[in-house]
Amino acid sequence: MSENVGMSDCCLSGKVHQGQTAGREDEIGGLATYISEPKNQSKAKTIIFISDVFGYKFPNVRLLADEYAKAGFYAYVPDFHQGDSLPVSFLEVIEPPLKTKETLSLVDKAKNAAMVPATLGPWLAKHREGVSRPLIDGFVNAVRMTPGTNKIGAVGFCWGGRYAILQAHGQDKSGKGSDIGGVDAAYACHPSLVAVPADFDPVEKPLSLAMGTKDTLLDQGTVGKIQDLMAKKTEVPHEIRLYEEQVHGFALRSDWSSDADKKAMDEAAQQGIEWFSKYLS
Repeated sequence: MSENVGMSDCCLSGKVHQGQTAGREDEIGGLATYISEPKNQSKAKTIIFISDVFGYKFPNVRLLADEYAKAGFYAYVPDFHQGDSLPVSFLEVIEPPLKTKETLSLVDKAKNAAMVPATLGPWLAKHREGVSRPLIDGFVNAVRMTPGTNKIGAVGFCWGGRYAILQAHGQDKSGKGSDIGGVDAAYACHPSLVAVPADFDPVEKPLSLAMGTKDTLLDQGTVGKIQDLMAKKTEVPHEIRLYEEQVHGFALRSDWSSDADKKAMDEAAQQGIEWFSKYLS
């Protein structure tokens, strides 16, 4: 794993966004899935969202999927946690609004801090790579076999960001005459728990990365190693964009009341849309 990657309250921080979603729920590949369709209903450019620890019902990820659909992508947000995502209430408990946070006693702050490893530790163990990656690979296969599907992209956030990177490794041979997983392009926003260089060495598909300079789960030393490593992969299209003063989770859970944070989130969304428009065409 990357250096200094511990479990932080940043992983559970952010804001729940308000808005009316435009998609629907269905079952795809055995998983409950939120689906947002473009106006022409074309599946030619398909995006699979790999959510953060708050899962596929988190309003923010559904609203963002709707934005991708408006841009012409067929968007899937599957329940890769199989009904076991962390409750959204942790956003307020672990990282309350600044005004509230300033009034908390040292005891309350310590109590909140203690909840992070107590909550994330068991959850991460339950949803470890050996459990989650086969689900994601299987979903990619199910989508690839869906009539009308042409190229597939994966966008991941936080916990899901690492799995988007793994999908950029391309298809793995199962040894049984079929290919497993692998997308045509990927976009990872503030990925957590990444292994450097192990997660990046095998990347062979176009990969875009969005990271904040204040991300406590992805320190600048590790970001520098990723930049150096990807720079050597001259045959693989890639980009790494750093968002000044942005913390972990900014691309999905930014505070819309802050102009700077809202701008960063909007720009991160546009980064992904432009990336997939180029590499899924």
